Amino acid sequence: MAAQSARISPTFRRQVFKMTRKMWCLFALAALLGASSLYLNRDWFAGDNIHVYHRSRPFRSRRARPDNSRTEPIVFFIDRKLKLTSLKVVPVSDIETNKFPQPVWHLLSDSNSVPVKEFAYGAPLQGMRPAIKGTAPEPLEPGANYRLFVEAGSQKAQHDFVPVARAQ
Repeated sequence: MAAQSARISPTFRRQVFKMTRKMWCLFALAALLGASSLYLNRDWFAGDNIHVYHRSRPFRSRRARPDNSRTEPIVFFIDRKLKLTSLKVVPVSDIETNKFPQPVWHLLSDSNSVPVKEFAYGAPLQGMRPAIKGTAPEPLEPGANYRLFVEAGSQKAQHDFVPVARAQ
């Protein structure tokens, strides 16, 4: 048996691989370039940001305007349809002065909200309910700064807006 292994071993010689200094430098350069590429393109791995904007428009007819509103209606737009899990509007002045500011409008999703791309302030959204049962959205003050917080699963966004006073 020893004779057979002697015949086979010259064809299967084990080669010793030594890395030279030049090979180590090339390996380090490749690792550095790979790491810098990942760092510069880190937004590839991040989730898509939610983009929110708003529009304030007067009512078209006098009969459609609610009497208690001192501001023009505000409609919020999202860049794509989302199943919202939380929606909250808070005065910016309260955020700056209070640790736990009280929202003027707060909706939560029970389980499965309907995907929306736009919604009006104070309007009910299908699949969402007020955070505190029986509460209604408070009227907005014209000229005051407000912040809208939107959550859709793990994605979050916020948008500042100022309501416009109603035209008489």
